[in-house]
Amino acid sequence: MDRQDVLNRLTSVEDPALGDDIVSLGLVNSVDIEAGTAHISLALGAPYSPKETAIASEVREALAETDLDVRLSAAIETGIDPDEQVLPNVQNIIAVASGKGGVGKSTVAVNLAAGLADLGASVGLFDADIYGPNVPRMVSADERPQATAEETIIPPERFGVKLMSMAFLLGEDDPVIWRGPMVHKIITQLWEDVEWGALDYMVVDLPPGTGDTQLTLLQSVPLAGAVIVTTPQAVAVDDARKGLRMFGEHDTPVLGIVENMSAFNCPDCGSTHRIFGEGGGRAFADEVDMPFLGEIPLDPDVRKRGDTGEPIVLESDSTTAGKFRSFTENVANNVGVVQRNQHRSQP
Repeated sequence: MDRQDVLNRLTSVEDPALGDDIVSLGLVNSVDIEAGTAHISLALGAPYSPKETAIASEVREALAETDLDVRLSAAIETGIDPDEQVLPNVQNIIAVASGKGGVGKSTVAVNLAAGLADLGASVGLFDADIYGPNVPRMVSADERPQATAEETIIPPERFGVKLMSMAFLLGEDDPVIWRGPMVHKIITQLWEDVEWGALDYMVVDLPPGTGDTQLTLLQSVPLAGAVIVTTPQAVAVDDARKGLRMFGEHDTPVLGIVENMSAFNCPDCGSTHRIFGEGGGRAFADEVDMPFLGEIPLDPDVRKRGDTGEPIVLESDSTTAGKFRSFTENVANNVGVVQRNQHRSQP
């Protein structure tokens, strides 16, 4: 069996998101056959995403009846010189954003990062909310970053996630009173001076709104995409729309809309209460033709675990944890769609 025979068999493997087989889409980077082993490189860019894992499994199945030992690898070329990248060893940077505060953006970011790590990915979480950094409390990170002899920073790790936050560098009750240029300098320095290592994903928890931190992120690093957090409430959706436009103006992919605090399921009466309205996030996603990533209930256990530093996504028998896990998988799947589509579009 030669290279062309392998490619012929791989035409049976469909990419359901892009609507064609992986050979026609150009998602097979290379096929090398050596000593009975087929070394196949696939243009898959979202490690541990369920849909890309399924594609890889179908590749193995397509070659199962051959006498070849199949070895798969994944690589997507970004087209950016690694020497020009701020974070060359980070494969996918995901921004978590909202148009306004109080919608649970940090909760979503923490559970997304922990959920990706739980899937098996190597993950970093950068708390870029300069004025209100909450991530260390939400993951019970008491350990401070360590400095190397070269004056770089070794980030602490919790739940398999490497962490960096302004909260590590300030006193517990110190306010941050900085103008835009200082924000840009600190954010850039934290990216460049932290020993992140090789990461499949970095989740960036942005402050609310569309200010200096967001602009620094968009101008400094190539984002795999952004997640927009809203509640069902019309006021929150109005502000989320502004955040969506900000990413659009900078040609940044939006991975989708997630609706937080969608409903409260009363444990006493058994009724569902739509405290902040109903369906606002899904309607917004439909209106702007963006993926809807899921509904996260208004659950007191989310608040409790946020305060005690235990992400609820890691709870095994919680309905809300299941919602967060489904959301995490949707985000990873959509990162893959964006990456594969960009690879296909490259000349």
